Amino acid sequence: MQWTLPNILTVARMIAAPMVALVFLILPRPFADWAAMTIFLLASLTDYVDGYLARAWNQISRFGAMLDPIADKAVVVIALAVILGIHGITAWTLIPVVAILLREVFVSGLREFLGHQAGTLKVTPLAKWKTMVQMVAITMLFAWGLFDHYFVMQTLGMNAEIVSGILNGAIRDDVGLGWKFSGLMLSSYGGLVLLWCAAALTLLTGLDYFRKAMPYLTER
Repeated sequence: MQWTLPNILTVARMIAAPMVALVFLILPRPFADWAAMTIFLLASLTDYVDGYLARAWNQISRFGAMLDPIADKAVVVIALAVILGIHGITAWTLIPVVAILLREVFVSGLREFLGHQAGTLKVTPLAKWKTMVQMVAITMLFAWGLFDHYFVMQTLGMNAEIVSGILNGAIRDDVGLGWKFSGLMLSSYGGLVLLWCAAALTLLTGLDYFRKAMPYLTER
């Protein structure tokens, strides 16, 4: 293996994947949330940069081709597990996460079974959109955890009337509670909507890969 910059970025993304979860064992919240979101964002950016550089500098390698999809899946799967741990298991979070994980396992198994014929399952534009929506959704769900922490900490000791008065403008907002609540609503609902969209795109791409693999799965 050659230690080209694209390969170094891919390895760094692989190392970053478990760190998204391990920071919660090392740091208290909300510092762990900030660290996890930052690590995930940087790892997501390297997913684009390493591929772009490998093509632009003609440094595409077998090692990078092998590790790149593994690192991508590791980052997403571990981040989704952390999201479930932060926000709890509900139908709104569990169903799309299960759909995403099922597809990833299915496509990985399909590629392994096809072996040298796995080249027929090339990444499609829809799959690239799926990856982008996944990463934006996960980032927003990490932000949801942050806004939720700050909003809860800010309202400790306040009764419901005071909180309601600040939010509807009847009481002066000297603590910035309004923008924290707005961020909480935007990140939570926006993140969940995008997570469901990512799950739908994930299933569609999985079915597309299965359709393309069918000629190699039929008995002759």
